[in-house]
Amino acid sequence: MAGEIVAIGEDVKDWRKGDRVCANLAADHLYGDSNFTIKRSELGCQSPGVLTEYRTFSSHSLVSIPQHLSYEEASTLPCAALTAYNSLRGPVPLKAGDHVLVLGTGGVSTFALQFAVASGATVIATSSSDDKLKMSSKLGAKHIINYKKTPNWDEEVLRIAMQTNGVGVDHVIEALRYKVGGYGTLPKSIKSVRFAGYIHLVGYVSGQENADLDVVGSAISKGIILRGIQIGSVAQFKDLTRVLSANPEETRPVIDKIFPFEEAKQAYAYLKSQAHVGKIVIKVSKD
Repeated sequence: MAGEIVAIGEDVKDWRKGDRVCANLAADHLYGDSNFTIKRSELGCQSPGVLTEYRTFSSHSLVSIPQHLSYEEASTLPCAALTAYNSLRGPVPLKAGDHVLVLGTGGVSTFALQFAVASGATVIATSSSDDKLKMSSKLGAKHIINYKKTPNWDEEVLRIAMQTNGVGVDHVIEALRYKVGGYGTLPKSIKSVRFAGYIHLVGYVSGQENADLDVVGSAISKGIILRGIQIGSVAQFKDLTRVLSANPEETRPVIDKIFPFEEAKQAYAYLKSQAHVGKIVIKVSKD
């Protein structure tokens, strides 16, 4: 969510009425690793969500919105943008010259593409739609692959990578998308990544057609790091906003469509249709 503070508690010292803020998805994830207690504070999961005009938040869960972003743009940050940022800024942070493979064109994948380009990395993007791949190219992807036209897309990824570093990509974003992330693509992602490379697991809902893959054996044989992503902390969110402010155009959130509150059900149906590139926003307030 993104919104304006309209009232504060008497003991709140770090915020004022009128401040523009986002709330971290896991309200009590301030820094460091997550845990079961922190996960119980996730908005819309174990606690009420944000599809409402007014809501109270703990002051420690809020993060200031970068000045150049609208409320609609900022509303895309707490989940998709932070997940992408956490993926690429992990134990071995992304650096200029790296190769990054992003699967699909949903919110996480699109932000990961933008962050990687802003960092000077070479991005390879996949999709089943040529129109969506054109958008990926506009955002800075140097190589695009239609995985319907190129079923063995992992071979194409390796061919591209071998023209430069010869060993495969450094990072793979296995993003949560219908028939994109997970067992359906993980075998090819493992083949695409270099030895000791990172596969950032954001989701695995692509079906079980390759569930018999020896993931452990394959990961060990290449020294791959399979890293599950738990979105991110408030501290990481604040770091993210600095990246956005330093690269305002390269990292501007991509919004496919904005729905009014009265069309919230249509917004979820549109999300399920997979017709979008980037994020879908529901505008709750009319003023």
